[in-house]
Amino acid sequence: MTIVEQQTPPLLVAITGASGVVYGVRLLEALRYADVQAHLIISEWAERTLVAETNHKPADVRALADFVYADDDLSSAPASGAFATEGMIVAPCSMKSLAAITHGVSGGLIQRAAEVTLKEHRKLLLLVREAPLSVIHLDNMLAVARAGALIVPPVPAFYSRPQSIEDIIDHTVGRVLDCFGIDHQLVRRWGDRRGQRSPSERTDGPVPREA
Repeated sequence: MTIVEQQTPPLLVAITGASGVVYGVRLLEALRYADVQAHLIISEWAERTLVAETNHKPADVRALADFVYADDDLSSAPASGAFATEGMIVAPCSMKSLAAITHGVSGGLIQRAAEVTLKEHRKLLLLVREAPLSVIHLDNMLAVARAGALIVPPVPAFYSRPQSIEDIIDHTVGRVLDCFGIDHQLVRRWGDRRGQRSPSERTDGPVPREA
């Protein structure tokens, strides 16, 4: 009898048009370094924000993922519960996307894939980005959290004594990876000695691999 080795299901990553697309980019870099298969959905507005906020090109970001799907393609694999994944991370998650996910409005593949993730009882993590938060935003977060989603806003931790913006970004991305049990060296843990180098100074952290 032939034994077929089972591969670990991929992790679905979505990038919406909220400010903070660099979190999604850094997450993809970290997943490549960790050898975790990443399937990417990036919205049109995310690509516009990417150009406005970073020096990255949309094509370069797509190259970081193993598979890429168009947000308007509701016939693609992530739209079906039969497509097995380890879960889904929306980084960053706009308030529009949050509202649609909370109320089951599948206007695009990102929203549909998130709906599928919830109904299949898989882990859904939303890196929500907005300030200040209205009562509507807070109600939506509470409702989707009750449905099983993890709400993880990008809140910096200063006990790690960040020395750069990259350190702050790495801390948030590292905590996201923690939620999925993915090993990394991005976070200086509470209780680590003060003399240790900051994450951005380490040589064993994730770096983009050639596409």
